[in-house]
Amino acid sequence: MAQRPAHFTPSGEDRYLPTKYAQSHWGDDHLNGPALVGLAARALEDKFGLPDFLPARLTVDLFKAARGVPTTTKVRLIRDGRRVRNSECEIVQDGVPVARATMVSYRMAEPPRGEEWTADTEFTWPDELGGVGLSYMGSDGVGWTKGIAEHQHTARKRFINRMIDVVEGRENTPFVRGAMVAEGASLVTNLGSAGVGYINGDLTVALARLPVDEWMGVQADSHWAADGISVGTATMFDRIGAFGSALVTAVANASAQIDFSNDPFPSRSQA
Repeated sequence: MAQRPAHFTPSGEDRYLPTKYAQSHWGDDHLNGPALVGLAARALEDKFGLPDFLPARLTVDLFKAARGVPTTTKVRLIRDGRRVRNSECEIVQDGVPVARATMVSYRMAEPPRGEEWTADTEFTWPDELGGVGLSYMGSDGVGWTKGIAEHQHTARKRFINRMIDVVEGRENTPFVRGAMVAEGASLVTNLGSAGVGYINGDLTVALARLPVDEWMGVQADSHWAADGISVGTATMFDRIGAFGSALVTAVANASAQIDFSNDPFPSRSQA
């Protein structure tokens, strides 16, 4: 039976080889954000995840372009508390860190008394999910499509994905799936009338609960930009509603701007 597609194949303990699925739109030898975020999330959850704790925040700093070379994860536990656990992961290539992630996990408990304010949220899914593509792009005034080029405008955007496995032979956990789809916040906030001209340097994922489905979506909430720097926020959804938030900061990368109207792979993963 053929292997399911994956971003990496294992190549020894904590060592991985990127596959073609990990390739980014930013360059032929660049790895995409979901692959790196997913690898960090999987490494941290594997080593430090506990049944009674929710991985409530994952922050990934993507400070150096990762390439298609052997990749290693190095993890450590920073604090092992009764209610709060903190851990860290470095993603290393050729002996140099290309990304660093921190995970904060909280012990789950009974909620406090009373009710709190909740933002009004609405997320309309496509009539059908499936087919050839693993992702759908949507925007106000256009609706859902399997391509991205139709959504190069200034209206609010949303993105749905069923993430492929991070590591070959290992199905993604709900936490890993949530972390990977959150990287779509960069796409739905930074996609403009001429494509994507900002490359995100980080991602923060905040989860109130784990997602329940393989199919998940992100919907843009805000986008602010000045002097070549942008900040975007998005809400994450599964079939039963909103379950978390994503925040990305990004820097202008106009010389390598991605114009999806010229993209020969319109249904491929985001940048």
